[in-house]
Amino acid sequence: MTDKQKLLKFNPDQIEMVNNSVAMAEELVSNHFKMSASQWLHPKYDVKTLADLAPDEIVNGPFAQVIRYKGRRIGKTLESASYDLYKICLQDHSIISILKSKKDLRLFPFALYIITHELIHIVRFSKFLQSFAASEDEKYLEEARVHNYTRLILNDIQICGLDKVLAFYSNWQIPIEGVRLS
Repeated sequence: MTDKQKLLKFNPDQIEMVNNSVAMAEELVSNHFKMSASQWLHPKYDVKTLADLAPDEIVNGPFAQVIRYKGRRIGKTLESASYDLYKICLQDHSIISILKSKKDLRLFPFALYIITHELIHIVRFSKFLQSFAASEDEKYLEEARVHNYTRLILNDIQICGLDKVLAFYSNWQIPIEGVRLS
């Protein structure tokens, strides 16, 4: 039995909620950044849950992580034919664990926040607003920026339980010296 087999995974009903949160997050992020359908397809990405993650894509602690891979069309050997492929790796076990310990958090709004947050990272990487290979200090500042954008996008959305999720992430709302939304 591998470590992955021991970890809690989303059940089919939870997967459906996660899929719905992905669809809503995509719409909210594309609307916020005023991205057309063709622009939205440009930053290639995929969202995966624990069942579809490789062992090295599983982490303890974070609820999700973005991993960047190099993609290349079949039959193309030149580096110029490569593109960035981002994978949002949801950590079911971490999400389920926090939902069990914080009874006021619900999966749909929590997943909506997480996916919105990770999609904002991908948009910022693909628009060269942030380097994927940033220093640890810059990554921390970028996290604060992205949490601010996430709050801005979700703040006026009327979803039952979203206020609890925003409160959960409120420690990232505190203004940090020198952090700009650019």
